[in-house]
Parts: sequence; C-alpha cells; structure tokens
Amino acid sequence: MSGADDDREGDAGTPKPGRLSATHVQAGLGWLTSVAVALNRMNRDEFFGKLAGLDEDRIRKALWNLYWRGSAQLRERIESELDPAQDAARKRAAAEPPDPGTVLWEVRDFAELARAGAYIAGDRRVSPKERTRWRLTFRRLAADALAALRHGDCGPAEEAVALLVDLACETKRFDYFRSEDPMEAAQFVVSDAVAALWEFVRERHGFARFATVAAAQLPRWESAYGWSRSGWGKLAEKETSLASVLGRTLRAPDAWTAFADCYLDALDQIARAEAAKPSSRPSYSYPDPHYRRRDRTRDLAEWHSLLLERLAGSEAEDRLDRLATHPALGGPELTFIRARLAQLRGNTGAARTLAKECLAELPGHDGFADFAVQIGADLPASTRDKLTERARWAAATAPG
Repeated sequence: MSGADDDREGDAGTPKPGRLSATHVQAGLGWLTSVAVALNRMNRDEFFGKLAGLDEDRIRKALWNLYWRGSAQLRERIESELDPAQDAARKRAAAEPPDPGTVLWEVRDFAELARAGAYIAGDRRVSPKERTRWRLTFRRLAADALAALRHGDCGPAEEAVALLVDLACETKRFDYFRSEDPMEAAQFVVSDAVAALWEFVRERHGFARFATVAAAQLPRWESAYGWSRSGWGKLAEKETSLASVLGRTLRAPDAWTAFADCYLDALDQIARAEAAKPSSRPSYSYPDPHYRRRDRTRDLAEWHSLLLERLAGSEAEDRLDRLATHPALGGPELTFIRARLAQLRGNTGAARTLAKECLAELPGHDGFADFAVQIGADLPASTRDKLTERARWAAATAPG
C-alpha cells in the first residue's frame, strides 16, 4: 500500500491533530442548527401578528394539522384547550386510584397464565409479543395494586398485592418467564411492596388485624438471601429483610408479645397443614418435609434472633420455649435458637453442647462459629481452619 493510501486511510479513521473528523463536524452543525431554530422562533407579538392575517378556516386547518400529525402530548394539550371541563375530569380520573376489583381480576389472570407456563411455551392465550413484555405487565400490575389500596374498597387490592408477592417468591424456584432473574428484570422490590402493604393494613384495620395477617405471611414470604435469583445487583441493593421491616414497625413491648403470639399461631397452622398432607409420596421426594422445615427456619433466622433479643428476660419469655421446640421448624438454625436461649438463661454447658451440634452440621456458618467462640465451645477442625483463614485475611487487608 502506498503512502498516499496510508494518508487517505488515516483521514477516514482517527482524525489527525489539528483537524476535525466528519462526526465532530456533523455534531457541530446539528448544535448550530438547533441554536438557529431557537433564535428564529417568533415571540408572542410576532406570532399574533402573523395569525391576524389568517381567516378562521385557515386557522382551523393549521390547528387540525398540528393535532392530527403531532405527538400524543401535543394532542392532549390541544384537547385540554378545546374542552377544559373534559381535561379537568381526565385529571381527576387519573388522580383517583384504580378499581380494586378490576386490578384483582387482572392480577389473577396474569398469575394463572404464568403458573400454567403460558409465558414460556406456545400458548395462544398469550401472544409472542406479550411474552417478551411480561416484565412491563408485572410492573404495571404491581403499581396498580399498590395504588388501589387507597380505594375505599381495599380488600381486593390487598389480595392483589399479596398474590403478586406470592408470584415473585415462586419465581426463585420456578421458571414462569423467559428470564434468568425474573424479579431483577421486572425491578420489583418485594420488601418495599410488603412494607407498603403491612403499613396500609395497620393504618386501615388496626394492629390486631395487621398482626394476624402479617404473622401468617411472614413465614411464606421471608427469604434469607433476597428475592432475586442472583442475590446481587441493583435490585438486591434495594431489598431489606422482612424481619427488619417488622423491627421498625413493632416498637412497644406489648406489640412484640402480641405479634409473637400471632406468629406462633401461624406456625401452628403450618404444622397442622403439613401433618394433614398424605404420606403417599416416597421419602426421597424433593423437597421433603424435613427440607422445608430447615429451609423455613433458615429464612426466618433473623426474625427469630429479634424475638430472642426482645422477649428474653421479659414476662413473655415462655413464647421462646414454644419457638425453640416448634414442629414447623427444624435443622441447625432451630438448634441454634435453643443454644442462644440456654446461654441467655445462664446454662453455658448446654449452650456449648448445642453450639457444637450446630457446627457439626454447618461447620462453615459464621454465626455459629462466632457464637461458639464467644461461649468457649469446642470447634471442629474445619471451623478452626476457617477462622484462622479469616483472621489472616483480615490482617492482610487491614489499612496500614
């Protein structure tokens, strides 16, 4: 290739020092054009002077062309000028909450189609376009359901919000939509929706109704690692645990006692429902009852820790005895409740034995290990190795 060719190729690529590329020239011309348009725009007097020379028919034609060919925002502006009463009625209707019955019907239909796999496979009830827009539909339904709580007939709205939260929790385990992380795609913050629902129920119906409803929903909705599948990202940064939501809501000691009673009643209902299920399924089926109890107790660990802190040493401490032996809970997290309860009551020996049992099942659990070190319990070798590695890493990354 000749030197001239090299020069031409350089002209078409990165601009040489002191010269502007075609992109820079076009950008500059576009900016100058926009400035020129803004400077050439008529003021009010000039516009009315031009308009005075037009008859009524020509003014109507010009306005019609603007209305017919303009944007939706421009059409709405013209309509509001033509009919101020209708514009005021439209604004009032937009400010009013959606009809709760209609919102509940839409949410039920959406949830039924999702659980039937209509947004995954070829189902004529959902068009191919709608399958790719499911996240927008989910977002709209969530906004409508929360807005419908302000309606006088709020029962259907409460049910609609709860149904969407149920669906969001299920997407962690089931593929209802074509997305690797459905709630991240829909940008639906479960903890914010639940906090809004619980706050509304408490303000509208009183504490007794709130405690009954929220205590039954907490075991069903709480998630130790959030509601997105990845557990990280922009959505995970916005999420908080439902235990922290309740911690901000329950302030008085009597409120903690009343809510603990409702929570234990909810666990009783779960235990009765699981006991009533037929045992025809093979013992190796997944998930088995033992796994569900372990999983539930793990998700509720933060809430149980709050109960221990609030009720230990109070007149309601007997609720902790029910909690520590409840048949709806299980696994090492339940053993950890017993260990902490024994330590709070001064029975250090029992606490050490129970802490050792916890670490025997989950030797890498940081909370178990820290508690065992605190009370002087024996540590498994793998736990000691992990604590040594953690101390070494902390020393290596310490500033200075």
